[in-house]
Amino acid sequence: MVDIVIGTHRLLSKDVQFKDLGLLIIDEEQRFGVNHKEQIKQMKKTVDVLSLSATPIPRTLHMSLVGIRDMSVLDEAPMERTPIQTFVFEYNEEMVREAIVREMARDGQVYYVFNRVRGIQDMAAEIERLVPESTVGYIHGQMTEVKVEDVMMQFINHEIDVLVATTIIEIGLDISNVNTIIIHDADNMGLSQLYQLRGRVGRSNRTAYAFLMYKRDKMLKEVAEKRLAAIKEFTDLGSGFKIAMRDLEIRGAGNLLGIEQHGNMTAVGYDLYCKMLNEAVKREKGEVKEDSFNTTVDINIEAYLPDTYVSNEEQRIDIYKRIAAIDSEEARDDMLDELVDRFGEPKRCVQNLLWVAMLRVKAHDSYVTAIEQKGDIIKIVMYEKAKIDVAQIPALLERNNPHITFAADPKAPAFIFNTKANTRIKPNEIYDYLQDFLSDLKSIKVDN
Repeated sequence: MVDIVIGTHRLLSKDVQFKDLGLLIIDEEQRFGVNHKEQIKQMKKTVDVLSLSATPIPRTLHMSLVGIRDMSVLDEAPMERTPIQTFVFEYNEEMVREAIVREMARDGQVYYVFNRVRGIQDMAAEIERLVPESTVGYIHGQMTEVKVEDVMMQFINHEIDVLVATTIIEIGLDISNVNTIIIHDADNMGLSQLYQLRGRVGRSNRTAYAFLMYKRDKMLKEVAEKRLAAIKEFTDLGSGFKIAMRDLEIRGAGNLLGIEQHGNMTAVGYDLYCKMLNEAVKREKGEVKEDSFNTTVDINIEAYLPDTYVSNEEQRIDIYKRIAAIDSEEARDDMLDELVDRFGEPKRCVQNLLWVAMLRVKAHDSYVTAIEQKGDIIKIVMYEKAKIDVAQIPALLERNNPHITFAADPKAPAFIFNTKANTRIKPNEIYDYLQDFLSDLKSIKVDN
């Protein structure tokens, strides 16, 4: 009787039947297509599934982030491993020669990734011309298994110094003596693919090098620039999760209800889509409260990100979204620290923006659906099903007399704050008073 079966995608075929399968472990999950994942989804009704990937595709990562899948991150590198030194530059023969010669000088070997079968032999000949003292071999997926195995055995036995290969080497190779990789036309490859290729080196205690090249004088597309910048930025060991997160930002989360494994939801907008999806997941888990409402804040205060503070429009939009998602004082403080670190001391209007975000959090926690200001009057509208102790409202009004009155509209009960009712509250203290009142309002919640 066999307890463990190790196999390829063939195990997912319809003609393969298991008597009592309990656990399915998927390695290199990013290599599986949608059809395979649909088959796995059917199996998951009765089988526990563990998916492993250094760089999950955007849709898979997004599903984990919104709670559809559970996720664990292993970010500790093996002992004595060092980060891979990564360089991005235009194709330069002298740099290629220098990189190969330097690796050979310490008795190491080199991968040269050339992802085109047509021309790979010419590329190998070109490297032999650049570095005559080296022995060069090449492999690609259209060669016979015997030929590929023969070349690889020569490479493992150090009979070949430079192996020119297609992305056939992307996964599964662990040769500790190879600590330099040169990737030709790196701008044509995906971010996860570049990360996987770079991971073929640096598998010992030696410092490893990755050289990512693109054609001389070529105008890179914006997406390609972002990919190369990301792979250069994230060089720390175990940074695959960060790479996958950046890939999610660049390519979008994909369509959970269709076959697209990346791309943006255009029908409802990405933010609304995420919110709807998150609510649906919580509802299935029984975590959604019956009383669900939104809170808006519209008051007369300068709260924005000036372009003199954050000049890049894309960055500015991203920061607006993140500030809108603040849900605690800790998150507000983290955002402030990041702004100071990236852009310097924030102006008053930026601090006000963070303050408004925190005001909205406190208001929502006190069953307030809207804070609206018109002239000297600030209206604090309550949720019609607010769980507060109504008997305590007179005492609350007494504590805040004469600033606050109450309008008992059955559909939209509201506290009215007259900013001119008493001169004891100065104009610059009005919004601090609002925060104090919300804390006082929270104290009379029934579920407090």
